[in-house]
Amino acid sequence: MDLFIIGSFIVTPYKVIKDGAILIEGTDIVDVGKARDLKSKYSTRGYEVINATNKAIIPGLINTHTHASMSLLRGVADDAELMDWLNNKIWPIEAKLTPEDIHVGALLSIIEMLKSGTTTFNDMYFEMEEVAKAVEITGIRAVLSRGLIGLGNEINEKKSFKEGLTFALKYQDAADGRIKTMLGPHAPYTCSAEYLTDVVNVAKEHNLPIHIHIAETKQEKKAIEDAFSINLDNKGIIEYLDSFGFFQVPVVAAHMVWVDEREYRILKEHDVGIAHNPISNMKLASGIAPVPSMLEYGLYIGIGTDGPASNNSLDMFREMKATALIHKVNTLNPTVVPALEVLKMGTIYGAHVLRLDHMIGSIEPGKKADLVILDLQKAHLSPLHNIVSSLIYSATGCDVEKVIINGNIVVNDGRVTTVNEQEVLKKAEEHAKALLERANVTVD
Repeated sequence: MDLFIIGSFIVTPYKVIKDGAILIEGTDIVDVGKARDLKSKYSTRGYEVINATNKAIIPGLINTHTHASMSLLRGVADDAELMDWLNNKIWPIEAKLTPEDIHVGALLSIIEMLKSGTTTFNDMYFEMEEVAKAVEITGIRAVLSRGLIGLGNEINEKKSFKEGLTFALKYQDAADGRIKTMLGPHAPYTCSAEYLTDVVNVAKEHNLPIHIHIAETKQEKKAIEDAFSINLDNKGIIEYLDSFGFFQVPVVAAHMVWVDEREYRILKEHDVGIAHNPISNMKLASGIAPVPSMLEYGLYIGIGTDGPASNNSLDMFREMKATALIHKVNTLNPTVVPALEVLKMGTIYGAHVLRLDHMIGSIEPGKKADLVILDLQKAHLSPLHNIVSSLIYSATGCDVEKVIINGNIVVNDGRVTTVNEQEVLKKAEEHAKALLERANVTVD
C-alpha cells in the first residue's frame, strides 16, 4: 500500500515538522518534509491520502522488554516482592499453561500494544512458536526469544536450550521480516557461568543477540552466590558476567537496577543495550535504575513495560511518563531525563537497543513505515504549547487513532484491523479462568 500522509506535527524524533507530510511506498518511508514541498514534488495519484490535520505523527513506540503471554495472569499476584512473586505465585501458575493459552495471551497483549501505539516489542517466554503465530496474524513487529533456565534437571536444560536455538533459527526474518530472534537465558541467578558461556558460544556461531534479565533486585548477587556456591567478592554482576566473556555478543539487558558506576565502562565497551522498566520495578519494589548517570555516560537505554502480570499495563505512554518522573524525584532534580530524551528512549534508543535502528525508531527516508498517528483534539492535550512535552506528560495510549507497520494500517480509528478484538477478549477470559482452575488458584 502506498500512502501520502499530511499532518499537523511530524515528530522525527530529532526535530518537529509542522504542517508536514510523509510519503510511503510499500513497506518503506520514501520522503518526509513540509507538506507544501512534498505536494510540489509528487503527484498524489496512486497514493491513499491520509489527512492527519490536528494530529501528531510519531515513530512507532518500541517496548524493549516484556512477556506478552502473561496477560492471562494480569492481577492474580499483585502486591508481592519479586522472588515471592516468582516462586510462590507466578511460576506455579505458569506450569499449568498450555500452548493455546500462550497464543491467546499473546494476542490479547498485542491488541493492547497496537491500540496504544507500540509497533515493536521484545519478548521472552516459552512456547514461542505460539507468540510468533500471534505476531504474524496481527501485523506487529517483534523480537522473540525462548526463555532458558540453567538450573535443575539437566535433561530439561538441554531440551529448552535446543528448543530456544531451533526457534531462533526457524523464525529469524519470519512474517515478512517483521520477526527477529534472540537467545533468552533468563538471568544470572538461574543460569550458571558454564551455561551462559554455552549460550554465548552458540549465539556467536549463529550471529544471534542475547536477551536477559540482569541486576533486577538488590538480592540478586547473593542469589547467584547461593545458587552456584561461588563467591563474587567485590565484583558487581556486570563484572562477574564480563569475567567469562558474556558480552562478546550483542546483549539486551533488562532492568539493570543495581549496577555500579564502575561497571559502565564494560557496558559502553560492548554496547550493551539496556531495557528500563520503571513501573514494574516500582510495583515489585525492586529499586530505581540509575538512568540519568547511565545516559550521561553514553549508554543506550530503551523503555520496557515488563510483562502485564508485573505491570498490569502495556501502554508505553504511561511508561514514558513514569520514566520522566521517577528520576526527577529520585535525584531531586527536575531537569534530568527531559521529555525529548524520554521520547528518544521510547523510539530511536529502543531501536538501537534491539539492533534495529537501521530499520525503525525514527521517521526518515529508507526506514520501515512504522508510524503512530495521535488525535490532538482532546481536553487533556489542550492548549498545545510544546508537542514533545504533551506527548510525554499528557498523552495516553487512548489518543492513538492509527497505527501503520511495514506500510500497513493495523489500527484504524482506534480499532485493530487484523484480528477480531471481541473474539480475542472472550477467549482470554475463558482461558484465564480455566488456567486458574487447573492451578487451583483463587484470586481475592
